[in-house]
Amino acid sequence: MIVRLSDDQTMLADTARTFLAEEGSISKQLRHWRDIGCKDGFGHDHWKQFAELGLTGICIPEGAGGMGMGAAEAGLVLEEIGRNLTPSPFLTTAVAAVRALEGSAQAERWYPGILAGETVAALAIDEGRRHDPSGITMRAEKSGNGFTLSGAKQFVVHGASADLILVAARTGGSAGDADGLTLFAVASDAAGLGIEDVVLADSSHAARLTFENVAVDGDAVVGEVDGGGVALARALGAGRAGAAAELVGVAAGASAMTLDYLKQRKQFGRLIGEFQALQHRSAHLFGEIEIARAVAQKAAALIDAGDARAELMVSVAKAKAGKVAALAVQEAVQMHGGIGMTDAHDIGLYMKREAVLGELFGSARWHANRVAELSGY
Repeated sequence: MIVRLSDDQTMLADTARTFLAEEGSISKQLRHWRDIGCKDGFGHDHWKQFAELGLTGICIPEGAGGMGMGAAEAGLVLEEIGRNLTPSPFLTTAVAAVRALEGSAQAERWYPGILAGETVAALAIDEGRRHDPSGITMRAEKSGNGFTLSGAKQFVVHGASADLILVAARTGGSAGDADGLTLFAVASDAAGLGIEDVVLADSSHAARLTFENVAVDGDAVVGEVDGGGVALARALGAGRAGAAAELVGVAAGASAMTLDYLKQRKQFGRLIGEFQALQHRSAHLFGEIEIARAVAQKAAALIDAGDARAELMVSVAKAKAGKVAALAVQEAVQMHGGIGMTDAHDIGLYMKREAVLGELFGSARWHANRVAELSGY
């Protein structure tokens, strides 16, 4: 677990904090793209700024032109993204997709575009209303030297903006089987691929995808046929740990904005921050955020160490960060009073982001159940 940041981590954290506070602010990014009805929900020029700072290559090995860092460092960036509600494909592309492609022939094709901030990637995993990787039923049938994909996917974040879509499908077995999954790298312009863009509660975009005999060649396979669970597990582990870190940032950002408000708003001739009841709630929230941050950092550290306990701790982190972020945004809106329910104030935007991010890669309840399962219950 990160107790003291190394010099490189400190520099990275400072860079991310300054960059995202200045260029990734709510007014410059989230509100701007939302209010003009941007089809992507984020700015491609801003994504290229991530690249100019080297952030898009944070998890790409140095030998491939990246920074060669890991989940711990990605978490530092993601916490600042959450703090500023910065819309970007960093989590899905620079973290989850990069980890999925790791060591595969497809990495050589897609890493350069990610490094340049020109490529956006999406993960097409879930098929129902809830996160359920074990329930994948989409089929990939052998066809000549390749495969044909048939089925549908839901909640594909940045799916309508993506150049690359990583699709998990069955080449064997049935729903619930650990084996028989294969991960495919599918270009967004593939024939037979239908994309329905959906605007989510926080103004980010996801997509519903339909595959009608989408043909891909054998080179599209990421990893091994029937062995895609390995690459998928890497992507989900990194994605979940990253989402936990971003949720910590959402909680911290909402809390900081609320504390500022408590120091300014007066009622009955006194600053409301002087009321003991609000002080107690704020202190409790501070402690909860620190616990969530520690757990998220621990999960990332275990991933980077290749520790067998990483899967368990990642679910602990996602569950804890999700619950803490939900508490933080609820407290924030309540303490702001009526203005907290209006779009004129930014605090309500944190609640919307928490609602979406809390479901991504599994809700707090899903991960709490996963913790129980991994613990033998």
